Amino acid sequence: MSRFVTTLRTRHDAIALAPLDAATAWTLRVQCAEAWDAVRVDVLAETRVIDVKRAAMQILLPDVSAVDEYVVKLHGVEITDEQQSVRAAGAIDGSTFLVISRRRRPVR
Repeated sequence: MSRFVTTLRTRHDAIALAPLDAATAWTLRVQCAEAWDAVRVDVLAETRVIDVKRAAMQILLPDVSAVDEYVVKLHGVEITDEQQSVRAAGAIDGSTFLVISRRRRPVR
C-alpha cells in the first residue's frame, strides 16, 4: 500500500526491493539531505536497512562509494544496527528514512 507521504517530492519510479506481486510490500520514502532529493523504495518488512540505504544511495548519491560514511535515521534517531530489518528498526509502511553524512560538512 502506497501512502501519500511516500509520493511527496520523490522520483517517479520506485526502487523495487520486494517482488512486484508481493501483497505485503511496504513503500518507504528515503530522503538524502546532501542530494536534496528523495526516492520511494518498495520493500518487505524483513528487508535489511543496509539494503534500503545502498539501493537509495545508488540513485541519490551515485558518486559515493563509501556507504559507511552515511547513517540512516528514523524519527530523528540513528539506526545503529543496519543489518536489522526495517520492521525491527521501527519502520512501518509509509515511513521516511533520512540518509545523511556521518560527519557534518561546512556549507560553502
